[in-house]
Amino acid sequence: MTAAWSHGVYTCILFSIFPQAWLESQSRALGLFIDGKFVRSADRQTCNVTDSSGGTVCSTVCAVDEDASLSVSSGASGFKAWSAVPCHLRAKTLLRLVSGLQRHGQCLSELCDLARSPSSPSALVRLLQYYSGWAQLRDSLIPDWTPRGVVVVVVSDDCSLYSLMLKVLPALAMGNAVVAIPGAGTAPPVLLLAQLFVEAGLPAGVLNVVTGNVLSLGSKVSQNPHVSYVTYSGNKKDGEILCRATAGMGVPVSLSLSLGATCPFVIFESADIDSAVDGVIETAFKKNREYQWMLCVQESVLDSVVARLKVRMAGMKSVPLLAEGDRRLVDAAVQEAQQQGATLIQPCPPPSSGAAYPPTVLCGVAPSCSCVVTPSPGPLLPLLSFRSHGEGVTLGNHSPHGQAASLWTEDLTLALEAAKSLSVGAVWVNSHSVMDPSLPISGHKESGNCIDGGKEGLFQFLRPSSSPPLTRSSPASVDYPKFGTAASSAIIPEGSNSSSTPRSYLQYVGGKLCKSESGSSVCVLAPGGTVLAYCPDGGRKDVRNAVEAAIKVQPGWMKKSPVARAQCLFSLAETLELMRRDMAASLHSQTGLSLEKADMEVELSIAQLCDWAARCDKERGGVPSVPQSGSALSIPEALGVVGVVLPDSSPLLSMVSLLAAAVAMGNAVVMVPSPKYPLPALEFIQVLQSSDLPGGVVSIITGGRDQLTQALANHSVIKAIWYWGSMEGCQFLQHTCASPLKSLWLHCQEEDGGRDWAQPHASLQEEMWRQAVQWKSVWIPTA
Repeated sequence: MTAAWSHGVYTCILFSIFPQAWLESQSRALGLFIDGKFVRSADRQTCNVTDSSGGTVCSTVCAVDEDASLSVSSGASGFKAWSAVPCHLRAKTLLRLVSGLQRHGQCLSELCDLARSPSSPSALVRLLQYYSGWAQLRDSLIPDWTPRGVVVVVVSDDCSLYSLMLKVLPALAMGNAVVAIPGAGTAPPVLLLAQLFVEAGLPAGVLNVVTGNVLSLGSKVSQNPHVSYVTYSGNKKDGEILCRATAGMGVPVSLSLSLGATCPFVIFESADIDSAVDGVIETAFKKNREYQWMLCVQESVLDSVVARLKVRMAGMKSVPLLAEGDRRLVDAAVQEAQQQGATLIQPCPPPSSGAAYPPTVLCGVAPSCSCVVTPSPGPLLPLLSFRSHGEGVTLGNHSPHGQAASLWTEDLTLALEAAKSLSVGAVWVNSHSVMDPSLPISGHKESGNCIDGGKEGLFQFLRPSSSPPLTRSSPASVDYPKFGTAASSAIIPEGSNSSSTPRSYLQYVGGKLCKSESGSSVCVLAPGGTVLAYCPDGGRKDVRNAVEAAIKVQPGWMKKSPVARAQCLFSLAETLELMRRDMAASLHSQTGLSLEKADMEVELSIAQLCDWAARCDKERGGVPSVPQSGSALSIPEALGVVGVVLPDSSPLLSMVSLLAAAVAMGNAVVMVPSPKYPLPALEFIQVLQSSDLPGGVVSIITGGRDQLTQALANHSVIKAIWYWGSMEGCQFLQHTCASPLKSLWLHCQEEDGGRDWAQPHASLQEEMWRQAVQWKSVWIPTA
């Protein structure tokens, strides 16, 4: 142990309640934390961390390429050591940090306050205790899954320490190494925590912290071939930039976009109005808050709510803004709302200048007003009214974001029905901002595509043990605007003589057989190169038609009971069994498989349908245990409309497996068969027509893979895309699906060798199920 390192630990222990002492021990110039120690090069630029009055708290290093590479190399070495540690010893290390955090809690809390990144040490202790338990139980409760490797955690400058550790701690608990890239305000407490981690016995290199420009660093670190996963928390703009910057690197990127999200605060007429208004005051005007709130009040109690707001807001003072430039944005938002007819509730006039603004309620704004859709960073609260319960839910779902909602009513039935209908990741009944690591939070709509918290949030840091390790790539030269615009090969124009072909197939859209909108067809070739058939050359209009049919039927399909959905899948299996010989013959003629192997693929496809039918009423979430007094629910929900671009391998079995997984959970699917082997999917249309599955739940569109991938990516209604195809296709999707945001499950056929669809590993099936759902937590207090 070096003298400098010993001195740092000694100082932190001796002056555990004085953050200034720790900063002085570092000469108020914090270095990077790499390989278990602070690293600082004299030639690096620095960035000042300031307090609320503008004074300098300390400086942090602006890392360069060399530092980024060094941190990942250290992480790769740390991962080898950490992943080999038995689960109970990993848990013991995390628990040792709990005692260290309790000793230094006041120091950490004051350091967070100094850096304008408030965080509760008790909340961090709860995080550590929860995830140390999962470190202990990983192998027994999550068998057949293995850690990803080196995980990069990036948070924006305005993100909290809690949000960062909500990703760092589960990654470490599952056996990964972490490279953390904190925002400016979060950097000092994270560097202190990294020091405490090593003191608790965490091997060197398992947690590295690099500081600087988070977007530039995130992109640089992600380029390293040792990185296996990147996850981001913060605002939407920076998240989109990071997604596009890492497109084509072959590394999965997930986003949690809670900052700036507009969340509905809904007060029904059956609410305890006094308690509801107290909740509004507590959460809507806090200086440091991750959510922007939209107050929705039922008309019958609107006057009562407004009157109480005026009383409660009287005497409140102006709230400091986070940045000087925020004042201009707040003034512009208020002016626009007033021009559209809004009236203001303010405790005092705004100061003529400066980075402060009084708490302001904008009464009577329209749902389309920018203060609702893209809220400014100040203490502004739009107030909208609604008549019926259904209209209140519709108003709550109006926002493009889907992070959280607060519902106020004494009617439990109404609370549960509204919670189920709101498209958000967390619902708090008669409460707000209840955070616990046992509750999964899944961003809906534009609020993210990953899950944090609960057992469900652990899987982003794991991969099935039977799947191959991640294969990295370098970005290709992709012309994004022109991707997928070239004509399909081997097109047969409409009206050409097709008498020499065995058959001309139709595609399946909205429960009906139809030609493509283009009127053109493409050749389907046998293994020997002869023309076997024609199939439609689908395109953007066909995808549009399929999605329009899907959005009409998917809500009803999702609301069907699990038993009803299971019966539909069993009917598909029975029909496929009746067509078994014809399907095997189609596989044989299209792929060249022997009849015996083709028949086996049909048999496995029937088994998959039965498996997913059986799962329909088995995977239903749970009731997490939380330390607060109340009840919590963890609920898996359908994503909505899913686009599936199918692989070349096992064309029938892969299609049936993915179709069944998506449909079993209540989704609708638009499926693009393999251009090389489309006939098994087209033959399967007869199975769909003969089953009880509602028309529109499944559509099958043939044509060029790139052309149809481009159409799926650019359709705003499609919530997720599962893709098997080229490196260029994967890169295009990562770049394009950053906005509007989609969940992506990408597989490069050239590099991953293809999934063995004939091996029904339990972890692979669970992976498919988890790709088919999003999670919602509901919190109901009892005292």
